[in-house]
Amino acid sequence: MLNTLRSGLFICLAAMSFSLLAAPAAHEVVQQTTTTLLADLKANKELYRTDPGAFYNALNGILGPVVDVDGISRGVMTVRYSRQASPEQMQRFQENFKRSLMQFYGNALLEYNNQDIRVLPVNGRQGPQRTSVNMEIEDGNGAVYPLSYTMVSQDGTWKMRNVVINGINVGKLFRDQFSQAMQDNRNDLDKVIDNWTETVAKARQGTNAS
Repeated sequence: MLNTLRSGLFICLAAMSFSLLAAPAAHEVVQQTTTTLLADLKANKELYRTDPGAFYNALNGILGPVVDVDGISRGVMTVRYSRQASPEQMQRFQENFKRSLMQFYGNALLEYNNQDIRVLPVNGRQGPQRTSVNMEIEDGNGAVYPLSYTMVSQDGTWKMRNVVINGINVGKLFRDQFSQAMQDNRNDLDKVIDNWTETVAKARQGTNAS
């Protein structure tokens, strides 16, 4: 289940990564970027397996422009801690958060093996500033896992704010990790920020073992 969460979420995140000159609807962005990302992976998978730096740069180039890193990181940190953070601390956490996100889901993306990924039709009214887009991933055994993610419009560009996969709210998952890390480190914000990548790596190890 957790392996499916990890795999599905990364594909979900990756599906929101393509920018067009004309501002497309959220569903159009997802449909087009899914094709673009998977084509890049197909062409470069073997290179990415042996060159983590190239893999990170590729993921950052694809995902970076349309992931709302500021919004997500502030949500993970929560108002309780973000209002205590200096601008320098927030910037440092955003950078560490983005890197940990790429690393956490990078291996899952490399494990992608032609699963069926479907962007579902628009269901209901879509808001002009915030909307949900639904997808389904069918694994090799025929099991179907639903995904729902929130996208927000910022300066005419749709960006990912949160993801729910198979009923698991990923934003809450990371918030809980951050809160636990603060408790474990006696509310030392700098220590939690500096060790965030390691915190996520440990979570990834636990996911792999499940």
